[in-house]
Amino acid sequence: MNHHETNHDVNLSQAYLQEYKHGIGVFSEKMPEVAHAFSEFSEACFKEGELSKKSKQLIALGISIVAQDEYCMIYHTKGCIDQGATEREVMEACSVAAAFGGGAALSQAATIVQDTFNDLKQH
Repeated sequence: MNHHETNHDVNLSQAYLQEYKHGIGVFSEKMPEVAHAFSEFSEACFKEGELSKKSKQLIALGISIVAQDEYCMIYHTKGCIDQGATEREVMEACSVAAAFGGGAALSQAATIVQDTFNDLKQH
């Protein structure tokens, strides 16, 4: 990823998020019962509990890095930002992922996550 604009208003990270949202919408139309059940389950997992929503987003970001899932890296980087995580907190979560996932995880943190954080903090 880089910081170039795909059009005047949407950067690459936002374009990925829009593509993901569109894909989920199409899946939901074709498989509404599955999409609804997954959405309810996911919402329950990410709601405030003993762990804060921010902590859960940071955990999800680390998992997505180790899983090498670009859409989830971008989605959960946005989730971290939305929950008020600082760049340092995001980078610490990436560091934990790199400790577990090695060089492949570190390369994702050094590129996709940092670019996404910068793209989305600009808006």
